[in-house]
Amino acid sequence: MSPSADLLFLHASVFTADPSYPQAEAVAVSGHLIVFVGNIADAEAWRGPATRVIDAHGATLLPGFIDSHFHLLGGSLGLDDAQLFGVGNAADLTERLAAYAAENPDRDWLVGQGLNYGIMPGQLNPSRHDLDRIVSEKPLILYSYDFHTVWANSRALEAAGLLHGGVPTGPNSEILMADDGTAHGELRESGAYGPALALIPPPDDHQKRSLLHKGLRQAAEEGITSVHNMDGNAEQLGLYAALEDLGELTLRVYVPYSVKPETSADALHEAVMMRELATGEMVRSGAAKFFMDGVIEGYTGLLVDDYAGMPGNVGSANYSAEHFNRMAIECDRLGLQIFVHAVGDGAVRRVLDGYEAARDANGPRDSRHRVEHIELVHPDDVPRFAELGVIASMQPLHSPMSVDSADVWPHHVGPERWEHSFAWQALRDAGARVAFGSDWNVVSQSVMQGLHAAVNRTPWREGDPDQKQTLTAALISYTHDAAFAEFQEHRKGQIRVGTLADLVLLSDNLFEVPPTDINGVRPIMTVCNGRVVFEA
Repeated sequence: MSPSADLLFLHASVFTADPSYPQAEAVAVSGHLIVFVGNIADAEAWRGPATRVIDAHGATLLPGFIDSHFHLLGGSLGLDDAQLFGVGNAADLTERLAAYAAENPDRDWLVGQGLNYGIMPGQLNPSRHDLDRIVSEKPLILYSYDFHTVWANSRALEAAGLLHGGVPTGPNSEILMADDGTAHGELRESGAYGPALALIPPPDDHQKRSLLHKGLRQAAEEGITSVHNMDGNAEQLGLYAALEDLGELTLRVYVPYSVKPETSADALHEAVMMRELATGEMVRSGAAKFFMDGVIEGYTGLLVDDYAGMPGNVGSANYSAEHFNRMAIECDRLGLQIFVHAVGDGAVRRVLDGYEAARDANGPRDSRHRVEHIELVHPDDVPRFAELGVIASMQPLHSPMSVDSADVWPHHVGPERWEHSFAWQALRDAGARVAFGSDWNVVSQSVMQGLHAAVNRTPWREGDPDQKQTLTAALISYTHDAAFAEFQEHRKGQIRVGTLADLVLLSDNLFEVPPTDINGVRPIMTVCNGRVVFEA
């Protein structure tokens, strides 16, 4: 007789992500493992007096979603800032910031995040004078939605010593100057806005923990049971480990070591130490994260050819080819997985060249190095992903759904490159392994919104390749292939006996819902490590 299960899901439409057994009706969980996958008749053997039975009523049960590009701590801490997502014009911005300032009278600095590019009439972005008209008595900092540009008022610029420029910014960063020789108010990339951010009072330990719990709750509500964090160090790793020890960590987190242009090769041994310290089921490490370029919206993404209408401007990078090759070779020699932010096709090429140099120097291995974002890729580089065993880590919500004047991205690359933009299916067809994520808090954590974007995308102009995804392929990219992208495909990302009990139950049968209605489907239960961490 079988031992009884802790959780027993019946009458479910189970999407297992396991090609050897793709569908089932019932799943049993005992402890932190899945112990049964099959039909309802056989599942009854797992029912015991203490078993919690969940009748799914035909709704879809899936492996817990794995977000392959996430900023857990930074995103959580930002939940206390003014939320500017959806602000479409100067009047909206004024109203939102005025309300935030009134609600937070004791804050010495006012910080907002999520602002779109191009919201000011007659100009691309707000100047310091525009922001002074909204808030002048306190320093004000506004992040663009992608966090690669900051707009600051005069008080903030003056406090940081940036008002009159002349401050070294490092590679691929710029303090935009106005005609009168003072700072315009736009600070591109961290080398420019870092001095201002350094003055913002950090949250205390209680605030940090409270906000982190808020971010974890949001993730659980979205059915997310694992994240690949895209920033980290030993201190952040210790924070997550402490939450795990307290039983307060409600998802699994893979934490890399953040590498900056000034990071020495010797400093990479901290990444090795992190890998050795974090070997459990909930908190893991073993990767290094680089930023090759910035973003196309701010002209800091590195392109192969000029930006549209800007002869001679191909953007820039944080690493020369020689510098990145040297660091990639050392990371690879140490057995570290490498994640690299690369948005422009020039950046993608430079990263692939670095991975090829590492393979040539150290010999081939199952490295599973990754390129993050890949918003634009040159067709010559598409087959190199499969050839080098490189994972394409991409975010469906980053792609504009249409060519809209409110989104500057398509116009900055120009129509001749639209066919090579957000090339999810082209990379998949060329044999690349594609992992999906959100890049929270750049966009919503919602996997359902990501799925909706993936399966409903249409070409921006007639004749361009169709990059939309099948529902099955998109789900695999959020489950099994996302697990593969962190060397955990044998432990999670599928519903099969012996894998970790990470599950999400949806409100509907996802495969019976019209594609255009996918974003209306909601997770109603999330299970991580055998524990119910969210229930509607």
